Amino acid sequence: MKSDRPFTLVDAAKLGLYGGISAILISLVGMTAAFAKTAIIADLLTMAQVLIYGLAFMVGFVVVGRAARGSRGLALPAGALASAVTMLSLSLLALLIGAVNLRTIFTNATAELANLILPGETSGLAGALLLTGAGAAVGLVAWLLTFVPTRIRNGLFGGIAAVVLFGLMQDVLVPILPKSVDDFLFESKGLTWVGAVVVFVLFFILSYLYAMRSQVRISRLDKLPPQQRQIARFAFTLVALIILTLLPRILGPFLSEVANQVGFYIIMALGLNVVVGFAGMLDLGYVAFYAIGAYTMAVLTTPELPIMREILPQLTFWEALPFAVGAALLAGILLGIPVLKTRGDYLAIITLGFGEIIRLLVLSDALKPFLGGAQGITGVGRPKIDDFTATNPQQFYYLILVAIVVAWFITSRLKSSRLGRSWMAIREDEDVAAAMSINLVGYKLLAFATGATLAGLSGALFASKLGSMVPASFNVLVSINVLAVLIVGGMGSLPGAVVGAIVLIGLPELLREFNEFRWWVYGAVLVFMMLNKPEGLWPEATRVRELHEAEAEHTHVDDDASPTAPATA
Repeated sequence: MKSDRPFTLVDAAKLGLYGGISAILISLVGMTAAFAKTAIIADLLTMAQVLIYGLAFMVGFVVVGRAARGSRGLALPAGALASAVTMLSLSLLALLIGAVNLRTIFTNATAELANLILPGETSGLAGALLLTGAGAAVGLVAWLLTFVPTRIRNGLFGGIAAVVLFGLMQDVLVPILPKSVDDFLFESKGLTWVGAVVVFVLFFILSYLYAMRSQVRISRLDKLPPQQRQIARFAFTLVALIILTLLPRILGPFLSEVANQVGFYIIMALGLNVVVGFAGMLDLGYVAFYAIGAYTMAVLTTPELPIMREILPQLTFWEALPFAVGAALLAGILLGIPVLKTRGDYLAIITLGFGEIIRLLVLSDALKPFLGGAQGITGVGRPKIDDFTATNPQQFYYLILVAIVVAWFITSRLKSSRLGRSWMAIREDEDVAAAMSINLVGYKLLAFATGATLAGLSGALFASKLGSMVPASFNVLVSINVLAVLIVGGMGSLPGAVVGAIVLIGLPELLREFNEFRWWVYGAVLVFMMLNKPEGLWPEATRVRELHEAEAEHTHVDDDASPTAPATA
């Protein structure tokens, strides 16, 4: 239950201090200096400035929202104070760098960092005061935005986000844009100011129109007769598939490679969604099935394992694919049998152990003649049809796209079936599901087997595309990544699996220049999502309803509670 204590300026200062500590940490680990090398708008705005002022704005915006719930008049001073405290903390860091040699402890605490933190050409106390005042101004902007209608505010955020993304992805966009558009939008480093204005206005309009018409479109679709609604959805799906089919010709080799990486995670996320999102069983060893599919494909198709070639004939990709998927399916059943009576944390630990067992078996010297050991396996077979062999990312893209469509079809049909409803009943309450005559053993095994099958399919494609296998590709972080994709996209949601993979896998691949800070951003995104949007970016309707009903119940209890109400026995 929420506290009845009103929000005060002390609370605002505390939140501002938390923001300041975060800003100091970001600066001392080197993110500010690294981001200062990337221009968003040429000679006007760098990514480091976006990072610093964006953090102060977020702190101010959150504080304004909390303060406004208790007293509208407190919102302005609270937001300005919080943002000012955030910037004051950074100012103190800049002053401390100038007065004390911190490089013996923090290697990034250089005079260059202090110059990056303080605005313009200022330094010393004057620069610190100016930065603190700029923080208060940012808090004022956050307060003013609360008076702006939601659609316009979403449009502003959409336009700003588009400008930042265009600036960050200049190296990716320049090769695929026509030269006339490139010259208009970009300089040698960063967007031109005219290009930035055009991008902002365009995406402001698109975001505004989307917010304005999305509910209208949904309501119109729901009002259509079932047959017309099905035709509309089929037409939308057909258009989407046509666009996806044409993408490799537009994107080029690099972006096609990124799309392939996203595709592998989409297939795995759709499979794990069955286990975690539908059936509610936490699986932290999902990478094991991915590895089994990959290694089965590699062992059956490579000519470089003489002992295996004496036992089994060398197969082509298409001959080995059913065996790779079947091996993962069998592993899912074998894992499911001993863990059927466990749930929650115990199930997570068991599956985590299973994933580590598979990784260690692959690394072991005893199995090196059969699995290649630490050196891995090379010469993995590639898909071949007549005289055509898929070798480059653009060719592999179509095979991965077909696999995604198959995985989507299977999981969507399962979700709306009697089996899917049984899984969801198990997710909500196993005891009640058993009382309703749902076969817990059989349905749990089916969930594990389905998830493992799709992981094996993704692993087999991954092995063939890469052409070689090494154990380092199958550590526990793969399982964590797939689970994070589901959490960010929306647990139990099929579109959420796609959106989560694009956000957590695609964007970091596009921003490889900041790869050393990838996990910092990763963690920050997960924390933000859990605090502010736990249902995910594209959530399942049932999960949204559950979360918001729980919030509504808490709010209702808090509103109805009276300090003078008599206690009841």
